[in-house]
Amino acid sequence: MVDAVTTSNASTRITSGSASLASNFETFLTLLTTQLRNQDPLSPLDSNEFTAQLTQMAGVEQQLLTNDLLTSLLAAQSAGGLDNASNYIGKEVTAAWSATSLEDGEATWTYELGGTASAVKLQVLDGTGKVVWEGAGEGTGIGLHDFTWDGKMTGGDTAEDGGVYTLKVTATNANGGAIDSQTLIRGRVTGVEMYDGAPYLVIGDSVLPLSTVISLNEIREQADNDDAENPPVPDEEVAA
Repeated sequence: MVDAVTTSNASTRITSGSASLASNFETFLTLLTTQLRNQDPLSPLDSNEFTAQLTQMAGVEQQLLTNDLLTSLLAAQSAGGLDNASNYIGKEVTAAWSATSLEDGEATWTYELGGTASAVKLQVLDGTGKVVWEGAGEGTGIGLHDFTWDGKMTGGDTAEDGGVYTLKVTATNANGGAIDSQTLIRGRVTGVEMYDGAPYLVIGDSVLPLSTVISLNEIREQADNDDAENPPVPDEEVAA
């Protein structure tokens, strides 16, 4: 399986390659210097061969400089990713993400249906993929529906706070055909974190990749405050 290229592992690969090139560069210089020092005065090194070796040496040196530049660019990219993600703080977002943690005995998700369903089955899975609770979803119409799990597992036990759980949704129509659905996380962004060179947003009890965000909205309270501070000018004042 090919590993995904992230800022972190790309930087590691470049650093490793630079170390190898640097070692080869030093070895090349040592061999070339030794060759020049011990060449036969009556049969000196061919100028064309010497030029070719110098060209190779210059190529290695250029590659080392290129690797240093790439490392600097990756570092700048990581910093820029954090700066860009920080603009989401305080905004209401919707993300296609199904994992959240159980806090204060509750875990909340939103699920979206692509059509009206006759039956919706919800399943809560723990970190190992085991189903710990399942039941019918009350929201069956097309669109968004909120669901809060109280931590009560099938069998009567109560899940401990801090565990990470995911929600799986299965919806069918009157004929038993599958209806498109997806699990979402909605809420206000309260922080930003970096993992493996990628920015993640903190939304309530969830930490999710910035790349999963599918909707971004201004908080209504803030918009109302802005309207209060800048009320519209009456028509008669405008006319005057």
